[in-house]
Amino acid sequence: MARTKDSLLILGGLLLAIICVPSHTLAQDTSLKPGINKSFEDPDVEKRVQSFEGESREISQRRKEIVEVCQLTPGLDVADVGAGTGLFTRPFARKVGPKGTVYAVDIADKFVDHILATCKEQDLANVKGIVCSHESTKLPPDSVDVAFICDTYHHFEFPYKTMATVHKALRPGGRLIVIDFKKIPGVSRDWILGHVRCNQEETTAEIVDAGFELIDTPDIMKEQYVLRFRKK
Repeated sequence: MARTKDSLLILGGLLLAIICVPSHTLAQDTSLKPGINKSFEDPDVEKRVQSFEGESREISQRRKEIVEVCQLTPGLDVADVGAGTGLFTRPFARKVGPKGTVYAVDIADKFVDHILATCKEQDLANVKGIVCSHESTKLPPDSVDVAFICDTYHHFEFPYKTMATVHKALRPGGRLIVIDFKKIPGVSRDWILGHVRCNQEETTAEIVDAGFELIDTPDIMKEQYVLRFRKK
């Protein structure tokens, strides 16, 4: 009888654990945007530097304001998820200083190698590179105070699984900043409407579902939005 009770308690605990995990996290076994990251399997880094860091790109024009929105202080540990060519990794590293760490996370190993090389050239020794997967940032648990995702959320093929790893990597009360394109029919460019998976409201809902609460939405850009969250 005691053994039966123990078995029932264990079964009940497992069922409760499953219920507490969002159903979409368990069910998402197929990519929501197959092939969107194919061009990053073997990127031409120099060409990407020109396009990612060129002054014609809004986030490049507004990079100082974006860095300020992140409210970084010396000693913080930061994850730049989808770091690309390091447009924000390097200023983040300067903001947090030698006592802080910036994790440059990207799916392309060539980008990570480029970031580490440019940081070395600029005497930024507080940057660590992580080559992530389609489903995970591969950040260590409880490793960062701030996570930053710029022009990358719509590239997540498995957003629920990926955001679960971001949530796990953030320390209690950790902050998340997400920047992506406004997808508004009749207003946004055709490229955005065809390329970007979800709009601001849908992105917000997915991230809240992943265990975050929305703090505010700083209005600093025209074509893109900024969302600031806190880990629940």
